Amino acid sequence: MQSDQFQLHGDIESRHWWFVARRRIIGDLIQRILPPRGDGARERSLVIDVGCGTGANLAALAADYRCIGIDTSEEAVRLASERFPAVEFRHGRAPDDLADCIQDAQLIMLNDVLEHVPDDFQLLSSILAAARTGTRFLLTVPADMALWSVHDESFGHYRRYDMARFSRIWQDLPVEPLLLSYFNSRLYPVVRTIRTWNRRRGKSSGRVGTDFTIPSPATNRALAACFAGERHRLGRLIEKGTGRGYRRGVSLITILRREDGHVSIRTKPDDIAADYFDPESKQALDTAVGVAVDGGRSQPAEVAH
Repeated sequence: MQSDQFQLHGDIESRHWWFVARRRIIGDLIQRILPPRGDGARERSLVIDVGCGTGANLAALAADYRCIGIDTSEEAVRLASERFPAVEFRHGRAPDDLADCIQDAQLIMLNDVLEHVPDDFQLLSSILAAARTGTRFLLTVPADMALWSVHDESFGHYRRYDMARFSRIWQDLPVEPLLLSYFNSRLYPVVRTIRTWNRRRGKSSGRVGTDFTIPSPATNRALAACFAGERHRLGRLIEKGTGRGYRRGVSLITILRREDGHVSIRTKPDDIAADYFDPESKQALDTAVGVAVDGGRSQPAEVAH
């Protein structure tokens, strides 16, 4: 992410329906897997947010948990610290710059982080290797290459995920999935229509190359309520341990539990398909990866550079 996108997040993430609803979903799921405990700061469970950005997701948990956020962007950490001075934010890389606290963490979050790194296998395995047995991991990523648009390029995405590609990251590692589902599913048809239109015209529909713009107050509230309502179905999946999640969505979510066993830090396997986009060169890497489906006919996605 670039400076403009961090500034945008800092400006709208307390109000925009997508940010508001996602925080409600994440907060509800965390309450289910890690109920708050104790009134004293030292008694609270530690939550670490890797790639914390401008801090709102973590700050929403600070009343019930001890929270530490870390990000590689100095600007993001500065904005987060200014907005939420009661929360600890660090400029650095995980897990190296969390050596003093990662073994104490009961939950580690990577919310829309893995798509920003060239080797998501290396990042997740290195953090898993540093975490203790029993630690929960909450991961979210953008889903479905048919939704690729200028929005993804502006945010520096290498890829969007499907269920198989997402779950492959932790395959054969000592983790137990407690939840795995698409989400932001109810609004998927609307988002896909907008993204397809934007891809064809080579423009975004919001600010600074993104699709983020705040609609009217009534529409914003309605969209937030619609998206946030998915937390009930996702919560039931955790409680029952069985059941069907959403079959498609704008994003994917999983909750993993670190099990006992050695984790070797690994790199992306050779049989994994090439990423679609390189944020550094701002060029498509493999046009066969981005597939848009229009009228039942598949064709390479048109991506503006």
